[in-house]
Amino acid sequence: MTLQGKHALVTGGGTGIGLAIARALAEQGAQVTITGRRAEVLEQVAGNGLHGLAMDVTDEDQVRDVIDTAVAARGPLQIIVANAGIAEGRKLHKTDTALWRKIMTTNLDGVFWTVREGMRSMLGTDWGRVLAVSSIAGVRGLPGGGAYSASKHGVIGMMRSLGEDFLGQPYTFNSICPGYVDTDIITRNVDAIKDRAGISAEEAKQVMVDSNRHKRLIAPEEVAAAALWLCMPGSESVNGQEILIAGGQVVGK
Repeated sequence: MTLQGKHALVTGGGTGIGLAIARALAEQGAQVTITGRRAEVLEQVAGNGLHGLAMDVTDEDQVRDVIDTAVAARGPLQIIVANAGIAEGRKLHKTDTALWRKIMTTNLDGVFWTVREGMRSMLGTDWGRVLAVSSIAGVRGLPGGGAYSASKHGVIGMMRSLGEDFLGQPYTFNSICPGYVDTDIITRNVDAIKDRAGISAEEAKQVMVDSNRHKRLIAPEEVAAAALWLCMPGSESVNGQEILIAGGQVVGK
């Protein structure tokens, strides 16, 4: 129970990668505030150290108010996992400004607001870990995903800069960059790839499987294990880094 007494925040914590990370932190004793847009989803997984609060990361005022509520209930945040995000891809000429702004507001603004507001309480403590879930699209170009890749590159740049800002202080800032993870996003992407490429659902799924260097989907628990390691003793000198979870070296990095 290494994280006993620590208060963690995981955005997008009701499903997929976020839920796996939240559960891993709770198993080590942390009290974990999980947020997401759908209160009913959070209610279904709450308990055993997980506490749900509905929050839309694209609403700056809501991010501030919900984090204030969580801090009032469970004390200052000492772990922040900015995980909430969306994955949508379109070719450049089909990417309108509305889609660009939707992706940036969720994937980049949402991380910024979450970390900024969460740090207000963390800075009053003597230890803290900030993690942002980026993507392998944050370290290389993703065909048909210019807006998504740009947002995830931005997340990495933010974590690198914050790591420099707080050098020598007891806080670290790192990015986790998974390949294709076996979550509901895979199901949604199958439909998109199938329709766009005119192939079967099985062939569409295989496109994503083959994009991972070890030719299989990554389990959410694998990503959670990396996140947990960054919060445990012995990771103090890992700061401003990108942890790639892609089954091998990322080609084009």
